[in-house]
Amino acid sequence: MPITDEPVVIDRHEGPYGEVVLRRHGELLQIIANGCFLMDTSDGRSERLLVDAAFAAMTDRSRPSVLIGGLGVGFSLAHAAADPRWGPITVVEREPSVIAWHRSGPLSEVSAGALADPRTEIVEADLVKYLDETSATFDALCLDIDNGPDWTVSESNDSLYSPNGLASCARVLRPGGVLAVWSARPSAEFEETLGNAGFQQVRTEEIPVARGVPDVVHLAVRPG
Repeated sequence: MPITDEPVVIDRHEGPYGEVVLRRHGELLQIIANGCFLMDTSDGRSERLLVDAAFAAMTDRSRPSVLIGGLGVGFSLAHAAADPRWGPITVVEREPSVIAWHRSGPLSEVSAGALADPRTEIVEADLVKYLDETSATFDALCLDIDNGPDWTVSESNDSLYSPNGLASCARVLRPGGVLAVWSARPSAEFEETLGNAGFQQVRTEEIPVARGVPDVVHLAVRPG
């Protein structure tokens, strides 16, 4: 496909949660949900930090398991799969189109190796419902399904960052497990909510961006 200065729509679908679009803008691939820009393939530093910071916050874990909330453009999954220290890698993605773009579409250029890794499992499900219903537990939970706790893609995601939602996060984490949440901007209110929900070692790591407020990763540890 020729490179242009204007975004070009590669695929568009009405999914279970509204419209989802894959665009190419120059050399970049972009995901747009209901008109809201989610992410692109421009960098990936913050997605890699999300995974690395979760791993670094754990102690004495041999091949820990990780649940990644949101497949996105695949940077978090690809980075986890490239690290042999991780054990099982589960990704929960609610948009079937996004999964298809990775399995057989343009985003396979990011994730093909990770999808072929026997540690990787892709689950098509809404993360909020999955956390409420699954009996599985994990050593780390990395969330990247929104632009942050204060800027969600859909209203149904708001509950994830509430006390009840964080209780569900804690339930699927093993004692001493780490919750890592990506955000396009810091949220002091969310830090307070994490502490009030019983998480410990709550802190925020910043990722500098070219312009504006840094991206951040909120980190917290389940007691135990």
